[in-house]
Amino acid sequence: MEYRKTRFVCVSDTHNASPADGAFKLPKGDVLIHAGDLTKQGTYAELQKTLDWIEQADFEVKIVVAGNHDVTLDRDFYAEHGLYFHNQYPQDSQACIDLVKGYKSILFLNHEATEVRLTKQDGPQTSFKVFGSPYSPAHGLWAFGYSPEDASKTWNDVIPLDTDIVITHTPPKYHCDESKHGGAAGCQALREQLWRVRPYLAICGHIHEGRGAEIVYWDLETPNTRYKESITEYWTDPGLDSKKQSLIDLSSKSPAPLENRVSWVNEESTIVSVDVPTMDSGSGSLPNWKPKERPTFTLKSPKDGHVVSYHEGIRGHGGLPPSGRCDMEALAGRLGRKETCIINAAIMASSWPYKEKNRRKYNKPIAVDIDLPVRQEEQNRHEVTNRPEESISSSGNMRSSLLAVA
Repeated sequence: MEYRKTRFVCVSDTHNASPADGAFKLPKGDVLIHAGDLTKQGTYAELQKTLDWIEQADFEVKIVVAGNHDVTLDRDFYAEHGLYFHNQYPQDSQACIDLVKGYKSILFLNHEATEVRLTKQDGPQTSFKVFGSPYSPAHGLWAFGYSPEDASKTWNDVIPLDTDIVITHTPPKYHCDESKHGGAAGCQALREQLWRVRPYLAICGHIHEGRGAEIVYWDLETPNTRYKESITEYWTDPGLDSKKQSLIDLSSKSPAPLENRVSWVNEESTIVSVDVPTMDSGSGSLPNWKPKERPTFTLKSPKDGHVVSYHEGIRGHGGLPPSGRCDMEALAGRLGRKETCIINAAIMASSWPYKEKNRRKYNKPIAVDIDLPVRQEEQNRHEVTNRPEESISSSGNMRSSLLAVA
């Protein structure tokens, strides 16, 4: 499979600030990501101002999630608490949601995943799966919040395992999440899901003081330990107090490329079926009752077609397949996914921008280069072009779930 460098430019927590105001300058890139808190209090006018500059930004794809300050975009929350924010000028929550969805050049994600293909002829023509969510642990009266009791329900099995880019307003626990009070304000349930998914990038914001980046090396081999990490490397911002870009180069041409490829030991294997047994109660009497068996995963090697079945194991446990206790679903065929770069891209440096008007400081956007797979039809075209005796053909079909930007 061919890979090409793709540049993501990441911002979050702009709170009405924009490049037009001189608050920050957007570097060039292929994909622009905004990880929430577009506004101060989510009014229609605030949203429109922010979405206008995002729409006009020169990127092939623009991806946006909401944040806790974008209160009108959380319909249920605003129906109950909207007058607390806008008692003199109540906003139409549905009109605000329709506004966000009406920008055709902006991909708005609300706790959901999709696939993106870059198609510009002068671009990298790569593809990736992205998941985006506005949710964060509840703290005060703000939108898209969830209680500690609902954290696991919010995140478990929501992010597809083949996701390449994760965008969440909240940081994961212990990574880019240290608040001004010195505590870790991120979400543990999200961190656990990142261990299972292990995307290339996990982009967030929310905690302004946590702005920065860390590369987490996941421990996948230690058995009997759940969601273990091995090493965390901390990024030094080359753009801090200088005219340089805030750039993270994780491409294959960098001294330390991101180690994230799909492979199972020395060969790639894929899960071809999952058998989930039902509860067997026998005749209904307690002595004959049998507990539910663990699901069985059937794996197939694409090299020789070899098929082997394994039990699911224990969620979050490390170990090499076919260990009986390891998280088979998260590990089989995916041991090459070893590292994730976690980025807190908060632009607003002060904690309370709507109260500290004269003390605002702004961070630079964070640009990151990673290698992504070339979309299949482009790769096939390249292969055929190098064989002039063959003709180029294409079905022209594209899955409806993919975002194609010309």
